[in-house]
Amino acid sequence: MAIELRKRLEAANYADLSAMMEAYALGAVETARTEYRQKLDFTADSIETLDEILVQVGENPDLDVDFETRLWGGYLGEVLRRRYAGSWEMTVYPGGLAAVPAVEVRGSRIFPLMKVYRRLTMGKEEDLISFYTMVTERLGDPARVN
Repeated sequence: MAIELRKRLEAANYADLSAMMEAYALGAVETARTEYRQKLDFTADSIETLDEILVQVGENPDLDVDFETRLWGGYLGEVLRRRYAGSWEMTVYPGGLAAVPAVEVRGSRIFPLMKVYRRLTMGKEEDLISFYTMVTERLGDPARVN
């Protein structure tokens, strides 16, 4: 299943970065349902479930960090993008050398793929619940418009 999903996602031609990240997010929803028997529904409540899934994903000795980062990071980013009516953009991660997908919300850039990468490679001190809480506290009310 995961191999077929990866082939499908990587072979697709996407109109833009947003379409690609949404496809990966939907792939995460599908994978959560079929492989982990969990429901991801793009709500704030699903972040705890996502974090629990990442614990299991990170235990896989054959972990493909790049693919798993795109898959689950796409989901985390879509939760934030939808909540705040943000947009996907390619931008250089602070201190980094290459552009990575980020969610832009009212002038702030959030790097969900980098957070998922850190969660997978560094463990529980990089939990998504604390990250999501911090981001939503800083961004405030989703309905606020500048």
